[in-house]
Amino acid sequence: MLQPSLLPPSLPQNEKTLHSVEVGWHAAFVDFVQTGLPKIVVALILAFIAGVIVRFFVSRLRKRADAHVGNSHRAAQLRTLSGIIRATAFGLIGAYLVMQILGAVGVPLGTFIASAGVIGLGISFGAQSIFKDMLTGIFVLVEDQYSVGDVVKLAGLTGTVEDFTLRITQLRDGDGTLYIVPNSQITTVSNLSRDFSIATLNVSVDPKENPDRVVEVLTKLAQEVRQDAIFNDIVISDPTIVGVDKISGNEAIYPISVRVRANQRDGVLRELRRRILLAFARERIAFGATSSTILLQHDPTAAAPSTAS
Repeated sequence: MLQPSLLPPSLPQNEKTLHSVEVGWHAAFVDFVQTGLPKIVVALILAFIAGVIVRFFVSRLRKRADAHVGNSHRAAQLRTLSGIIRATAFGLIGAYLVMQILGAVGVPLGTFIASAGVIGLGISFGAQSIFKDMLTGIFVLVEDQYSVGDVVKLAGLTGTVEDFTLRITQLRDGDGTLYIVPNSQITTVSNLSRDFSIATLNVSVDPKENPDRVVEVLTKLAQEVRQDAIFNDIVISDPTIVGVDKISGNEAIYPISVRVRANQRDGVLRELRRRILLAFARERIAFGATSSTILLQHDPTAAAPSTAS
């Protein structure tokens, strides 16, 4: 900036002020072009390179997840990890760009960081749940409690994990509703997709039926489902039929337990019900009744009661 003594003495005071401002802006612009703009360009180039590297590794992780056709759990782990790496890396890249741009335009970073620290301290008292969310998310990830694609029960909700970050978990239930659950609300996790599931069907039979004959029919049906080509890869062990588990009123309960692959119970249970209906009709085995029913039959040949005139 030029000193006032260097300004032409013939200029009025207002024009001297405007000239000083103009000279100051010109000097600041030149300094920005010489030093600040190159810093921004370098920061953008570095951020672009970092973004390309992050996208490359995320793409590799997702391709490896797609390659694990026979190991759905490992594939879900890789997809979850890729999503967390992507979100965290781009957050750090964005923060780096903001700091470099502020420094390039002349904002004092020391004062900014100190102010941000004070503001962050104040916010932390009112946003402790955010830190709890992230801490819980880290433990869920490290302990491999669930991954994207798993069917879980958590925070009183049941659904498929569609997305998982360090702060939230997104669940999609059977009717399409999307639940967004903060990780700090997760206290107990029930993973329905881990390793295997147990398909249990309680068959209600009339207590008058021969239990040995009923067990024989049910065992034959369950083994047929086990050996069926459609369910051969789903059912992973022989069905278990322990016999009469409970007698209540006019029904005897015969439980059938089948160990199947994770989250593959419904198809097996539907097929078992279909075959049991056909087999019981063919073998003339009566189903049980949950309550007693009294049938009153009307005899049309009976004389109607006479009425007094």
